[in-house]
Amino acid sequence: MKRIAIIFTAIVCAFGLRAQQVPPPGYVIVDSLVFTPISSVDSTLEGSTIFTVLPENVRVSQSGIVRNAVETRTRANRGKMHNGYRIRIFFDNSQSARGASEAALYRFKVQNPGISAYRSFSSPYFKVTVGDFRNKSEAMEALGPIKQQFPSAFIVRERFKYPSIAKKSGYKVDTLRILKKVE
Repeated sequence: MKRIAIIFTAIVCAFGLRAQQVPPPGYVIVDSLVFTPISSVDSTLEGSTIFTVLPENVRVSQSGIVRNAVETRTRANRGKMHNGYRIRIFFDNSQSARGASEAALYRFKVQNPGISAYRSFSSPYFKVTVGDFRNKSEAMEALGPIKQQFPSAFIVRERFKYPSIAKKSGYKVDTLRILKKVE
């Protein structure tokens, strides 16, 4: 039985080694990123409740008190400020800080058009923060690519109104291996 397992493992390893492709002469294999848009929330559902979009053959038996409580809570929290996270890409109080903060904000917006960016002044510091993240793990995920552009970037906790989920459109990132001609 051990002998069969060893032979089977050797065969699988041999096919695995054969599957690794060697590029033809004059070419090299490189990784390339592909950004695929993720569909955002259907805007036709904005302002609707689960009860208004259910099919006619579905019946929900629930107390009206529960339904009213959920609707009241939703209305009360609509404009409320919440704790969240942003990424600070600029923080300075030098004489040239105003112009440098404007330049950092412009550079970020050009390189990342889908991410919100904010510039603020809190005496004596000019600050530029980006993103509206609901939790720290979302901010940590976004910090990596931003740190490549702004090496001194770090995560800060702030209070703000969350943007509408319908406005948020994300991307799924995949890595492809492609052949590139060596020049």
